[in-house]
Amino acid sequence: QQEPPAEPAAQPAEPVVEAPAEPAPPAPEPPAPITQEPVTQEPAVQEPACGPGTFLSEGGECEPVRADDGGGCLIATAAYGTETAPLVQQLREIRDGAVYSTGTGAGFMSAFNEAYYAFSPAVADLQRSSPAFKEAVRVSLQPLLWSLGIMSLAEPGSEHQVALLGSLVVLFNASLLGSPAAAVLAYRRLARAR
Repeated sequence: QQEPPAEPAAQPAEPVVEAPAEPAPPAPEPPAPITQEPVTQEPAVQEPACGPGTFLSEGGECEPVRADDGGGCLIATAAYGTETAPLVQQLREIRDGAVYSTGTGAGFMSAFNEAYYAFSPAVADLQRSSPAFKEAVRVSLQPLLWSLGIMSLAEPGSEHQVALLGSLVVLFNASLLGSPAAAVLAYRRLARAR
């Protein structure tokens, strides 16, 4: 009998060589912590707001612009002690910002200045020598300053508004200043008639 053919001998299996694995990409580095440099701000320097008729001097103060005629608010300056007093600056700003902005206003100021500078130096000198008179002038300037504030309602350059509001201011101040003068004159007449 024949033996069945033997199964061929199994050949040793060749070792399976796997292809070398590619190295894994490196893990991403965690993001660096965000650090902000402290922001240092220079403290804001608040410069004074100088209005019309004034400028910021090198010393950091509002100084009046000198008019070509050399004039200033002599009586108010003497009453408040300095050209840069707030109420003196208010007068200057109204004059320069509203009144001088029109031909009508400039014409009025020309006539006003001619009369004003005829007596204002003497009034200013008297204020400097008499504290009681200086205080009386300060008190009498308050309604004048209030009434002149009306002029700030006029649009600069508007002839109509400057003329209308200026007329109201003049009438108000004439009645305000004229009433006590008229009362004194009437009293004197009555006193003489007795």
